[in-house]
Amino acid sequence: MKIAIASGKGGTGKTFVSTNLFWTLQEQGERIVLVDCDAEAPNVGEFLQRQPYETKDVELLIPKIDKESCVFCGKCFDYCSYNAIFYLPDMKMIQLTEELCHSCGACAVACQYGAISEEVKKVGVISKMKFSDNAEIYECRTEIGTHSSVPVIKKGIQAVGDNCQALLDSPPGTSCPFISTVEDADYVVLVTEPTPFGLNDLKLSVETLQTMNKSMGVVINRAGLGDNQIYEWLSEQDIPILMKIPFDKQIAQIYSEGKILAQENSCYKDAFLALWNKVKGQVNA
Repeated sequence: MKIAIASGKGGTGKTFVSTNLFWTLQEQGERIVLVDCDAEAPNVGEFLQRQPYETKDVELLIPKIDKESCVFCGKCFDYCSYNAIFYLPDMKMIQLTEELCHSCGACAVACQYGAISEEVKKVGVISKMKFSDNAEIYECRTEIGTHSSVPVIKKGIQAVGDNCQALLDSPPGTSCPFISTVEDADYVVLVTEPTPFGLNDLKLSVETLQTMNKSMGVVINRAGLGDNQIYEWLSEQDIPILMKIPFDKQIAQIYSEGKILAQENSCYKDAFLALWNKVKGQVNA
């Protein structure tokens, strides 16, 4: 079972929920993996500090065009679905726009003149960390200057396999990295806050997940802040509220010190365990 923990915007407490839920489950003896899919700015390790026991590079094959061998037939340009090849036949100009390339290999297949080869490029790294006998952390980290974190995220999730439960700490927003994280999830926990900005971005997340036919529930962080609009909207949409985390100075202080709330306060350990049981109930419903 793979559970994605996501949000429509940054700063709602997504990683807070992920790390506390992970810590609680491993304390219960559950076999669990936490995958930090926020590959452009991974921060799970700030709260659950461990040294990697294994690192693996994520590599892509990037086409390289030999202009001396190219006859400027334009087949590679026609085959490219991502408009990654810039082609001006009258000027005999052709080149790859690497930022648009998806490494699909279509251009190399299309070329009949041996003008396109492929070279390996490192785009990120997956670091595996053992947290306890039954729990591990996988950190996805994109190389600086890499235009897309999607290949790194996919490799990190694939590394989990199907032999254990996984929590997927998603990147914020609703763009491609978010889609890549939630597409294989059995259930999505959306973390939001009861403010106008929180509601606006929650709506975007919900609309995206509905087009993907994903089941979801909501954790409201900083409950007591803002107004009741978010509660009314969730009721109208028939989306379950799985947990409310109060707007509390003590919680903020524990989090700011890089500590795990469930470890510091046993009441919240019980609360996060109750959250997990609700999620399992939703998945099995």
